[in-house]
Amino acid sequence: MSQLAAALRWTLFVALAPCIQAADPLYVSARHKLDLIETGKAPHGSSVNFSAAEINAWARIRLPELIPEGIRNQRVELGTDTAAGFALIDFLKLRHAQGQSTGWLVTKLIEGERQVKVNIRMQSAGGKCTVFLTRVQIGAAVASGGLLEILLKTFFLPLYPDSKINESFEPASAC
Repeated sequence: MSQLAAALRWTLFVALAPCIQAADPLYVSARHKLDLIETGKAPHGSSVNFSAAEINAWARIRLPELIPEGIRNQRVELGTDTAAGFALIDFLKLRHAQGQSTGWLVTKLIEGERQVKVNIRMQSAGGKCTVFLTRVQIGAAVASGGLLEILLKTFFLPLYPDSKINESFEPASAC
């Protein structure tokens, strides 16, 4: 009977874990702010400020829903008009999660988890926002400038063609 009780407790825990995470007040606050922005209920010209703790709570809960495998230990650090994102990323798992097959040679080059740091700079004026990708570090390798632009066009934009990186856009949200 105790094994059955333990199994029931475990099943209940697994079923309720998303609800417990969603009850994180920082996540709830971030989600509320995003809902205001996405539904257009934030007053035009207003500022919506997110704390680093709110962003990290959102990333901790929402990112696994968007990208179920290949990324863990994600966090963000904020600066003035800048942000740095950190994560452990398994690029092979990311490709497989997106349904992409990978050849043997590329598999051997990208398999395993890597520490990744991404730096951005944000600018907003006149109702437009621009997010500049300034630097990407994978392990000890650093890409910036022209190399970063090539990587962005070759790898990131084909997967996320609607992304607006290094170009201004009218946000549905405030920058």
